[in-house]
Amino acid sequence: MERKVVNDAVAYIRGLAELRGRNADWAEQAVRGAASLSSTAALEQKVIDVIARDLPELLARIDGREVRIDDRTVKLATRELTVVRVKPDWRTQLLAVITNPTVAYGLMLIGIWGLLLEGYNPGAVLPGVAGSICLLIALFAFQILSVNYAGLALVVLGTGMIISEFFFPTYGSLGIGGLIAFVVGSLILFDTDVPGMSVGRPLIGAIATVGGLMIAGIVYLATRSMRRPVATGTQSMIGDTAEVVADFTGRGRVRYGGELWNARSDTALRSGELARIVKVEGLTLWVEPTARAP
Repeated sequence: MERKVVNDAVAYIRGLAELRGRNADWAEQAVRGAASLSSTAALEQKVIDVIARDLPELLARIDGREVRIDDRTVKLATRELTVVRVKPDWRTQLLAVITNPTVAYGLMLIGIWGLLLEGYNPGAVLPGVAGSICLLIALFAFQILSVNYAGLALVVLGTGMIISEFFFPTYGSLGIGGLIAFVVGSLILFDTDVPGMSVGRPLIGAIATVGGLMIAGIVYLATRSMRRPVATGTQSMIGDTAEVVADFTGRGRVRYGGELWNARSDTALRSGELARIVKVEGLTLWVEPTARAP
């Protein structure tokens, strides 16, 4: 199949070269072997017609030449022509901006984050509206750009995994995996064989750094929360103090959290004394005296 495509291209370029009186053999070499020439050599081998430094010189050099258009011959009269420069309209300028790979990449990220924030905060409206618009514009730009859809899938997957790190206690597993997928996807998102058709690596590095810092912060906060003493249930009561209601040895009652609890102690306790809770059994608190003043 590849040979057929190459042969078809060779036949086409040879036909054009012969039609215009150009060097057909070199044209074939350009297709088959990617041959190239300097401007002077191209002129000598009849690959080009003229060499001009600028537009006025080009118009002067081609003045009086005859060209074949369909079945008739036209003589060019270009020496006294007025050059009219047409500026692109606002639509063309806008298209040139949004089809910049870095701009399209940024629009895609804004769109993804906007929709995710809207999903986690229904009713916020603004993130969803902005995200939808940016994502649609990015998808339009991707139709024109040469996009690697595996890279696009990796970017979306990586962003989703980083967001999930906020809601699932994976201690960095989802976040790190998502960051790797995001960076790899960003690097292969566009066809890098075409000059200027790639996302700036500093931008990718900056976004990856911010994502890495966020993941590190989440892991730090999760680790610190694990080291804190339990703040709920009976475990949170261990180590707290309760007030002895009446003198007792063995069994008695104490006041804790504004409520009266049954208490047990191996040491005699006096009314009004503070006792430390050492164990909780159902509705009974095991206590011991705190350090008493001598």
